[in-house]
Amino acid sequence: MREEYRKDCPLYLANYLTYTGSVVGRTERTVEAYYVDIRTFLRYLVAVKHSDVNLEETPFEIIPIKNVPFSYVKEFTLMDAYEYMNYLINERLNSNKTRARKTSSLRRFYDFLASYRSPEQYRLDSNPLEKLELPRPEKTLPKYLELDQSKELLDDIKSENYLRDYCILTIFLNCGLRLSELAGLDIGDYSESARTLRVFGKGQKERIVYLNDACIASLNAYLKTRPESKTDPDAIFLSLHRSDHRRLSTRRIQRIVEDQLKNAGLGNLGISPHKLRHTAATLMYEYGDVDPIVLKDVLGHVSVATTEIYTHLSNKDRKTAVESSPLADMKANGNAGKALEKSEDDSDNPPTYN
Repeated sequence: MREEYRKDCPLYLANYLTYTGSVVGRTERTVEAYYVDIRTFLRYLVAVKHSDVNLEETPFEIIPIKNVPFSYVKEFTLMDAYEYMNYLINERLNSNKTRARKTSSLRRFYDFLASYRSPEQYRLDSNPLEKLELPRPEKTLPKYLELDQSKELLDDIKSENYLRDYCILTIFLNCGLRLSELAGLDIGDYSESARTLRVFGKGQKERIVYLNDACIASLNAYLKTRPESKTDPDAIFLSLHRSDHRRLSTRRIQRIVEDQLKNAGLGNLGISPHKLRHTAATLMYEYGDVDPIVLKDVLGHVSVATTEIYTHLSNKDRKTAVESSPLADMKANGNAGKALEKSEDDSDNPPTYN
């Protein structure tokens, strides 16, 4: 975790974040996300629940948390948590998805405090939030590019660093890597002979991603032009503008994707690198007949339930199910029975059957 965040933390929060990063193995980005969520909670405790801060004089967003007493955390109850959830809805205008994330972060924090892992002076006898329910986020289908749009994106790349940017988009669209996974790729992770990439996903979990011809060709073409870097000699994707050729940051890769989507006339669809991951998964499922369990391993999902959303994006299974019905070939009989007729005089009356 970066030093500037540590300076703002009370010791009990710093202990939790250190444990999460060093023992649990969460990425720095995940640890910082936990910090932001718990910081909001601690600001709520001092400004709203205990009214130690005048919000007219000190805006919520700049309230320091360094000296928030541990007693405030210790005294917090399950009913207090529900009040906090209401505050997030009514005052912070958080969506269900955001509240679910913050609720999960808070429960993890209290799990730590109620365990032997927390130092004794900051340990709780039990977790008051153990039964706190997570808000149910609205289920929405992820956005993705259709096959013809994906081809347009690759065909319309305009860049001073064409081979690099083409390679980045090719890997996103064919392999479904996460943004952080692609940014973290090293030269040693690529094996042309085995046709694989070694990828480190969430929690630094390692998996092997197999490459098709398009990925192999784009990687080889780019690597022939890739400059040497004294700063990041192992990184695959480098900045070609800076003299020291640093590893491309996740934000820079996001901008590359955004720029090329605009070049292809696809900039208004709300597509991001993560949506390209959705695109890759959907295309593999829809056009490659990839089993969801196999797709789960390709994408690095922990549960196949996460992968099953891509089966909902495609009409393939529903269409196949209907067409495979044993009654699918039935047709109307040409000698159909005579229809009942109503006379004009009796049009307003129910028909009489003989």
